Amino acid sequence: MTKDEQLFELVRLLGSLAHEIKNPLSTIGMNVDLLAEDFAEPRNPVEQRALKKIERLQNECGRLDRILSDFLAFARAPHLELEPRDLNTLVEETLSLYTPQAEKAKIDVITYLAPNLPFVEMNFEAMQSVLLNLLLNAEAAMPEGGQLVIRTSIEDQAVRLELIDTGCGMDEQTRQKVFQPFFSTKRGGSGLGLSTAQRVVLAHGGTIKIESEPNQGTRFALSFPMPALLAASK
Repeated sequence: MTKDEQLFELVRLLGSLAHEIKNPLSTIGMNVDLLAEDFAEPRNPVEQRALKKIERLQNECGRLDRILSDFLAFARAPHLELEPRDLNTLVEETLSLYTPQAEKAKIDVITYLAPNLPFVEMNFEAMQSVLLNLLLNAEAAMPEGGQLVIRTSIEDQAVRLELIDTGCGMDEQTRQKVFQPFFSTKRGGSGLGLSTAQRVVLAHGGTIKIESEPNQGTRFALSFPMPALLAASK
């Protein structure tokens, strides 16, 4: 068995384990929520302390559930069903969801979408999750607000999607690790967002690259193959 096959088998087994953990965790979370309702109006110091402990349990159950959900997305990435879709539509529909949050975070989103882009083979839902993850990463890098440019183009027989932010950037050591599973610079993060994004893009036959310097912002560049028979009319 090759290393790739061993890794695939390990991820498959861990995915099954994650499914098994999610069910009892859901039951635990539901019962903790019921306890929180019972102690919603503490009448004495003992009940106040009990409520604080319950709230910590709620937070930990939520964190574990997010980690498991992120891992399941990571495990499913190589097995996506693809169909011809428009990358510009992906950007527009995803931004329709994200724009209110961008405005609240004082982020100016600027788009340069190339007209008549060829369609690419895509799993729309999975790619929307990737794009949202990249948008949220850019937002986290700009806590005081900033500018985010999103651009689509055709280059070297590939359809490209770029996200360029004016955030804090990252050093070489961080850049080398951002796609590693479970690596995160965010407190409480699962460390699977960007590694899942990479697996999803690779499952589309594409590539994802990053350029970044401290205090100089970050640029993510996604590139997808352009099947000749799927090209949009020009």
